[in-house]
Amino acid sequence: MVAWQRYGGNEKNEGISSGNGRIEAVEIDIAAKISGRIKAILVNEGDFVTVGQIVARMDTEVLDAQRREAEAYLRKAESAVKTVQNQVVQRQSEKAAALALLAQREAELDAAQKRLSRSAPLAGMGAVSTQELDDDRAQALSSQAAIRAAKAQTAATEAAIATAQSQEVEARSVVEATRATIERLQADIDDSALKATRDGRVQYRIAQPGEVVAGGGKILNLLDLSDVYMTFFLPSAIAGRVAIGSEARLVLDAAPDYVIPATVSFVADVAQFTPKTVETASERQKLMFRVKAHIAPELLKKHIRQVKTGLPGIAHVRLDPQIAWPNALQVRLPQ
Repeated sequence: MVAWQRYGGNEKNEGISSGNGRIEAVEIDIAAKISGRIKAILVNEGDFVTVGQIVARMDTEVLDAQRREAEAYLRKAESAVKTVQNQVVQRQSEKAAALALLAQREAELDAAQKRLSRSAPLAGMGAVSTQELDDDRAQALSSQAAIRAAKAQTAATEAAIATAQSQEVEARSVVEATRATIERLQADIDDSALKATRDGRVQYRIAQPGEVVAGGGKILNLLDLSDVYMTFFLPSAIAGRVAIGSEARLVLDAAPDYVIPATVSFVADVAQFTPKTVETASERQKLMFRVKAHIAPELLKKHIRQVKTGLPGIAHVRLDPQIAWPNALQVRLPQ
């Protein structure tokens, strides 16, 4: 390659190693949350998008109808709550009336017992007739029976209040459940406007308007141009000397005049291209480890229009931080 010929590989730059690689970026799939028909796709392949931008819309006709239905149920449930509340008030009024009647019956019993206590000795002396004594006794017994009936009525009204209050709790639960259903449907409607989760560029339109996709069905594929890196491979003897955070320089085949600064962010702990036997030194040298060198997001943002993925090139890694970069690998960026 031109870059390899220009910079001469490891032999001319002691303490600097290099490997062939390719520019890559984090890919993000924009997918439908629930199944449905794609109403519109608002971007094309190659378009730049910003976080939060609506890039596609799903058809929400069914969801809108379900939401209207749930809102009607909510109005009905709220009306049921008011009806039950009125029933509670009515039952409480009936209890108050029953308590008042009980108090009246207790007063009548007290008066009847006092009359009976006066007429009993008078009847023994012949001052009042036996019939009058019997009437007073019957009145006292009748008052006692009336009190028992009033107490039973009071207990019945208390049970009716408890029932009405239970119905009120149930009705309120229906209201809350219906409101939750409306919120869920509204969330599904909101999620039907598919938004970009990061700044980036549209790489593929996976589906087209009018198509029906399942829940999780992919519609667009984006490249996060703030997370760009080169993946390359180094032999085991070199990879073992590469530290996370080491400085790197990237030279692309398509633009050999530019040198892009980067930082090593990943060194694989498992070798690639491993032969079946690794018993000899020559065989061990065939082990290759995958390495990633990330480009700074600030630099990418400054040159976002020039960022291209898939481009091959060479990554140079400085193994010894005390060694200066040669002139050929000094940073040179497009203006």
